[in-house]
Amino acid sequence: MKQVDIVVVGLGAVGSAALYFLSKSGFSVLGLDRFDPPHAMGSSHGETRITRLAVGEGEEYVNFAQRSQEIWRQMEQDSGNQLFIPSGGILLDSGVQPWSKHGGEGFFERTKSIAKKRSISHELLGSEELEKRYGVFDLPKTGAVYFEPSAGYLFPEKIVETQLDLALKQGAQLRVHAPLIELEQTEQGVCLQLKEEKIMAQRVLLCNGGWIKDFLPENQANKFKICRQVLHWIKIEDQSLDFGNLPVFMWGFGHQAEDFIYGFPSLDGESIKVATESFIDSAHPDFLNRSVNQTEQEEFWNQKIQGKIKGLKKEFLKSEVCFYTVREDSKFVIGKHPDSPMTWMVSACSGHGFKHSAAIGEKMSQQLLASLA
Repeated sequence: MKQVDIVVVGLGAVGSAALYFLSKSGFSVLGLDRFDPPHAMGSSHGETRITRLAVGEGEEYVNFAQRSQEIWRQMEQDSGNQLFIPSGGILLDSGVQPWSKHGGEGFFERTKSIAKKRSISHELLGSEELEKRYGVFDLPKTGAVYFEPSAGYLFPEKIVETQLDLALKQGAQLRVHAPLIELEQTEQGVCLQLKEEKIMAQRVLLCNGGWIKDFLPENQANKFKICRQVLHWIKIEDQSLDFGNLPVFMWGFGHQAEDFIYGFPSLDGESIKVATESFIDSAHPDFLNRSVNQTEQEEFWNQKIQGKIKGLKKEFLKSEVCFYTVREDSKFVIGKHPDSPMTWMVSACSGHGFKHSAAIGEKMSQQLLASLA
């Protein structure tokens, strides 16, 4: 049986970051993934992810977002890879009803309040100034805009790849296409059963997203929802509009959590990526419908794009599926496994975790290493 000091299960955003930090420690470190990361089966893909500092989900996340940006900037220097584009970011509020997002109303107002309290540089704009700057958003005159120059977008696949490459250079080992079958706490450590081998570890970190449900007691697993998300790349029709220099954007236009879109500047000059959020439970990642049909695309256009974003054509170049692992309170789950004192876990991140993932990986590595001291 292979003996390892620390095993990280799941090598997406948080897992690959944790492996990177743990690989500096001098302990033997092994990363496991059921696929071959970076891959398109979890929650760490789709070309781009938004990062912002005044996070309306709660002030407790601000330090994670700030530290993650610092880590990725250092990784850019260490690797030569571009991981983060500070395009600026805007929040648009239609001013019709309180913006509900990730567990509560008032997301727009909370964002402004946190930015002011934490001295995060920002501007407040009206619909006329928004039109002058960008010309693509059909925001009602009752609407309001928050602009944060330090926001931008991340390249998730490149981040995962870079974190794993750096971890390997620092001595970590990887097993890909290696799904964890069973996890057992023993007197000697934690026994991990794979398809064709067993591994004994002194510490384990579970970062396996929705598959965390397979390794929790039923009363705990039932608190996690697997929520299918669809990302769309829509063709640009009016090339006179500068879609390539847009900020990242988030737009709340109603009381329900689904009354929301977010998007990115064009990376290819031909399309922009836009998406909404859905919180329907798919029960398990293995049951997720990973195809997108024309009916879904037409509904997205009619309900989310038409009358809101100008200069686009009703033509979808592609659509992709990912998922959120969500708790009812929309908070993160970070801490000890309920039945295994030598096992830590990070999941769910409830649909707002990527921007914080590097700092969470750093924090978890510190906790595991402290427990071995």
